Amino acid sequence: MDIIESYVALKRAGSNYTARCPFHSEKTPSFTVSPSKQFYHCFGCGAHGTAISFLMEFHGMGFVEAVKNLASRVGMSVPETASSSHEAATQTPRDLTETLARAAQFYKSRLKQSERAIGYLKNRGLTGEIAARYGLGFAPDGWQSLEAEFPDYKSNKLLLDAGLVIDSAEGRRYDRFRDRIMFPIHNSRGAIIGFGGRIIDAGEPKYLNSPETSLFEKGRELYGLFQARQPIREAGMAIVVEGYMDVVALAQYGIGYAVATLGTATTPWQVQKLLRQTDLAVYCFDGDDAGRRAAWRALENSLGQLVDGKQVRFLFLPESEDPDSYVRAYGREAFVKLLLNAQPLSEVLLQELASRGDLRTAEGRAKFLQDAKPLVKQVAAPMLSLLLRKRVAELAGVSQSELEQRYEIKLQAYSKTNERRGAPRPSIVRKLTEMLVFQPALARLVDSDQISDVAELIDPEGREANFDLLRALLELGRERPETRGVVEYFRGGPLELVAQQAEAAALALEEHWTDAAALEVDFRGAWRQLMERIRKARIDALLDKSKRIGWTAEDQELYRRLQQPLPGGRLPAE
Repeated sequence: MDIIESYVALKRAGSNYTARCPFHSEKTPSFTVSPSKQFYHCFGCGAHGTAISFLMEFHGMGFVEAVKNLASRVGMSVPETASSSHEAATQTPRDLTETLARAAQFYKSRLKQSERAIGYLKNRGLTGEIAARYGLGFAPDGWQSLEAEFPDYKSNKLLLDAGLVIDSAEGRRYDRFRDRIMFPIHNSRGAIIGFGGRIIDAGEPKYLNSPETSLFEKGRELYGLFQARQPIREAGMAIVVEGYMDVVALAQYGIGYAVATLGTATTPWQVQKLLRQTDLAVYCFDGDDAGRRAAWRALENSLGQLVDGKQVRFLFLPESEDPDSYVRAYGREAFVKLLLNAQPLSEVLLQELASRGDLRTAEGRAKFLQDAKPLVKQVAAPMLSLLLRKRVAELAGVSQSELEQRYEIKLQAYSKTNERRGAPRPSIVRKLTEMLVFQPALARLVDSDQISDVAELIDPEGREANFDLLRALLELGRERPETRGVVEYFRGGPLELVAQQAEAAALALEEHWTDAAALEVDFRGAWRQLMERIRKARIDALLDKSKRIGWTAEDQELYRRLQQPLPGGRLPAE
């Protein structure tokens, strides 16, 4: 809490503290810090984590840098391993960011010397001011041009680690970027973590990005976000485009709130990062088939990141136009007018699904319902999900209750506590994960063989991530019951997002879990319910087998034992 309080003014609210979120603009405080559990969560933008992740997000630090920062605050140092100490002794002392910054300066100097590169940018309508704002440069058309900046070019390991050079199988080293306009990619603190290079004349690939490194992960970064933060706040929206040149061209025309994906389909991480900056994100794509496909991927990856109050819209430009060409041809006002008329995500979703069949026929409506099912079930925002279900049911000519039954959407009953709080009761698995996130040591109440029982459980509602998280938390809690800040344990892995959601829910319920004994009773009760579900599933499987191929003697014995579950929710061994 002390770390966060040094940057944000916190106010006590019960056992927790609240503040206006430092990661997005808001009038009502929704940023909550739990001193006892040592994590924060914003119920507005979804920002979440521990002191380490706060420093990483607030200052753009890497993980190791954040750990070292925390250690220095309490007078400690982070020990170096023998291998890293040896590497530091044999390599240049400049780290990757310094190497990339030197390369950026080299590319900028070469841009000033290249009339061809300057002419290209002028022909695209860019001024020196915009080129300087985004740090544009030029990589000369030479195999080893960087050697002019790095005399130890052939032996400098940092050049390779930064993705600036390539070592061939024959042992020859050469520059990755050649004869390209260079676009430095910055992290949230402004440090250069990679480059994008655009070819000047005809050739492939049109854009070439740095490879992924310890600093640079394409799916987690957005080009231009560092420069766009203030304009995004002022405009109240962000635009997502496909090319670096689109970003700088829009900025040239006073639209500085555009960012670009890094040569990949829009990822959930990028959506999450963007929606922390603004309540409205507009994806701007070309109107051709490729643009439509890119928009659909962006839509799919946005569904699970939406919260009520946040909006995602889509702007499709006329065919053969991109943001760069359109704004140069028609001007700022025309482009902004298009932005204001961008289609809501829900509208694009339903139009696309409806276009795949004839809704005048039963077959077309059945296909529509089938295609909509996995998409609608991804929407986590309660009100948006409700409205989408209503609209899908209307278009398909079925009742909402029929749709929810076919989609296996279980509307949970409300307890008295939850009625007061306005929140639905979680499923058994979700409840168990939330309790384990809150108190990992609860896993010690579970026998090791019961973890194997959970491992074979199939999620009937299609939310496999919750089951994967439950299994992982059981193993973590048994091995490391003292763990605090569970999300850090899962950072960078496939379970990070679902762990964040569980930890946020646990934070909201912290006031109700102050009694350790009561928490243990709740956990044991939920666990017994889960074991009962598994027991019934095994019985059903055995009965199905008996109808198809009959039982073995072992099957008969297992069926007999399953009829009498052991005390404490344990299951008989097979």
